[in-house]
Amino acid sequence: MYHEIKNSIKNWNEDDRPREKLASKGRSSLSDAELIAIIMGSGNRTESAVELAKRILQSANNNWNELAKYSIEDLCKFKGVGEAKAISIITALEIGRRRNSQEILERKRISSSKDAAIIFQQQIGDLPNEEFWVMFLNQGNRIIKTEQISRGGITKTSVDIRVIFKRALELTTTAIILSHNHPSGNLIPSPADKSITKKIKEAASLLDIQLMDHVIVSQKNYFSFSDQGLI
Repeated sequence: MYHEIKNSIKNWNEDDRPREKLASKGRSSLSDAELIAIIMGSGNRTESAVELAKRILQSANNNWNELAKYSIEDLCKFKGVGEAKAISIITALEIGRRRNSQEILERKRISSSKDAAIIFQQQIGDLPNEEFWVMFLNQGNRIIKTEQISRGGITKTSVDIRVIFKRALELTTTAIILSHNHPSGNLIPSPADKSITKKIKEAASLLDIQLMDHVIVSQKNYFSFSDQGLI
């Protein structure tokens, strides 16, 4: 217990306290490890919070996107990280993801498959399970809203077409872009992907709604049905 208290941030030397550093020098002065250390608040019996944070980051190749993939169980494997600390880290990363996504959605006009792919990659590119999302657009191809339609397992998710078009009519949508992620990283569309795309296109045409694209994403790459002439 003595060692745990000793490694609490409030007991560090003043120059090593990231909270005070943020207050006196600004948020940009903090290293990635110091940011995580503030979230955790303490280290373990042999490491300070910053030392523990550095080790966690190193395990994720010092990459926030890689760290965002970690589950509660993954983080709890580190000595000194319990469920509460793990949840705090995951929550902070999720807040960052949502903030970044909202900034893009507020100003974005979709003019290419890449525009849509970037947004969907931020939403679902690094998820371990498949999710199916739809981007609802107005007449100027500006985003009205982007929403999750369904969530599945590692290899597939089911899609209720009625849910898509009920929402499209509620939002007075003139065009939609579909997207789902492939956790495996293999972006080649499956027969099921092609089949659901065809069904949605047919339903959209009956409602005078344009299906602009279906984008399959991973964290870094994407496959566009439109670019490949499949729509």
